[in-house]
Amino acid sequence: MAVVGDSGAMVAFENLREALEKGVVRAAEPDADSPTGWRVNAWVKQGILLGFRLGSLTTSGDGLSFVDKHTYPARRFTAEEGVRVVPGGSSVRAGAYVAKGVVCMPPMYVNVGAYVDEGTMVDSHALVGSCAQIGKRVHLSAAAQVGGVLEPVNASPVILEDDVLVGGNCGVYEGTIVRKRAVLAAGTVLTRGTPVYDVVKGEVLRAEGEKPLVIPEGAVVVPGARAVHKGKAEEWGLSVYTPVIVKYRDEKTELSSALEELLR
Repeated sequence: MAVVGDSGAMVAFENLREALEKGVVRAAEPDADSPTGWRVNAWVKQGILLGFRLGSLTTSGDGLSFVDKHTYPARRFTAEEGVRVVPGGSSVRAGAYVAKGVVCMPPMYVNVGAYVDEGTMVDSHALVGSCAQIGKRVHLSAAAQVGGVLEPVNASPVILEDDVLVGGNCGVYEGTIVRKRAVLAAGTVLTRGTPVYDVVKGEVLRAEGEKPLVIPEGAVVVPGARAVHKGKAEEWGLSVYTPVIVKYRDEKTELSSALEELLR
């Protein structure tokens, strides 16, 4: 984004921020020609970083006091936008897209560049990090953490596709892609460096090179452990954490999703 002069740069940034909030521009978007099915738009992240450089510290807030770059105030919603923000300390930063029908339970936070699609629930203490892409009808349970990424600008953000169910205290980080209808049981943590053992298909899933960790469609992932055999570990009976795919979604799993819908 090469713009001469701060005034021109500010106009370009404000246009980008508005486009992000409307959902017409995204940090990553579906791309059938990409090996992962998603394309990272590095120029969007460059524009977001430009906003931090252009911004100056300012005080804001009604009742509570905040000090942040003036280019990234908290977003304000109207009833006509159809986003339900329940009282109690939630915040959505400017430059984030939140679609109609999203429910924000306090306290929760959505950072700049994030994309949260229709019908998603962001529960208490949940975080949607910068540039994270959240699909339709996703449930982020209490204390779920979806990691963000701005630098390096070509790095893939965390992506949760449609109808994913994320249990309480889960963490999804470092560009992990969770395919449609997958379920992460409470306490599951996914990173680039953590292999996932699929006991159904007999495979071990890993991030390799530029390819992120990808959780298959409909997979049900639970926290597990694997034995350690190096050094004294075997003698001491030690094991390390690892996520395990124990099944793929069926009618019983669908019932839990239906229950979540009734609670909205």
